[in-house]
Amino acid sequence: MRPPWRVKGIVIAVLLLSVVVPQMSWPKGERPVAVVRSGNEVMRGIVRAATQAMLYAQIQGRVSQLPRKEGERIEKGETLAQIDCEKYRAELAGAIAEYQAKDKTFANNKELTKLNAVSTLELEISEAEAKKAQASIRIAEINVASCRIAAPFSGRITGVMVNEHENVFPNDKLLSLLDDTSLEIELVLPSSSLAWLKRKARFTFTIDETRRAYQAKVKEIGASIDPASQTVKVIGAFEKLSPEVLAGMSGSAQFPTMQP
Repeated sequence: MRPPWRVKGIVIAVLLLSVVVPQMSWPKGERPVAVVRSGNEVMRGIVRAATQAMLYAQIQGRVSQLPRKEGERIEKGETLAQIDCEKYRAELAGAIAEYQAKDKTFANNKELTKLNAVSTLELEISEAEAKKAQASIRIAEINVASCRIAAPFSGRITGVMVNEHENVFPNDKLLSLLDDTSLEIELVLPSSSLAWLKRKARFTFTIDETRRAYQAKVKEIGASIDPASQTVKVIGAFEKLSPEVLAGMSGSAQFPTMQP
């Protein structure tokens, strides 16, 4: 039989472990989003670009030109990358020649049909072959156009995933870019804030990196509530965008009037 003092010691140790040992963590992807706020109802948020894109290669080939680097400013329509296009231009020339031959055969059969020298079936087949050859031209033209990767909008390059002279394949990542004139604020608020939060409501957003406060207003309120964390996503817009504000910066949003 164990002494009473030893039994009491075991019970106390079990109680201490139940307090110190943390609970099992949430499965990956199911952890509720934490809403950080102070007694003054300050909500955390991040700055993001409303317009951003990842550019992919559409064809296989060697990168012959890569004139821009990460961080540089670009203009809409500017060439960001060039893939060696000799092969695709040759394919286009071959497709045009093929179409010309098929089209002449079709035109000749049309004349022979009037003399009953060619059957209607042969005429229809030659017409279909001419149309098929014409479609091949269009495919070749698309490949040639895909040799040049142009900027879809003005902004800045945020990443370059390839090097000049490297060989790329369809769906390979080439560059990422964003429009730094379309920066907005993404906030995660408690769902209870929907009782007072309205579109165009004004608030102050203080950015950690610049240590400055910026005036903003609510642009959009999320269409659904996260059931796990009972939060709603809110998008805010700067009333005046300052040049020192960059995508990825974080800060605190403070609303002047908030109801319980």
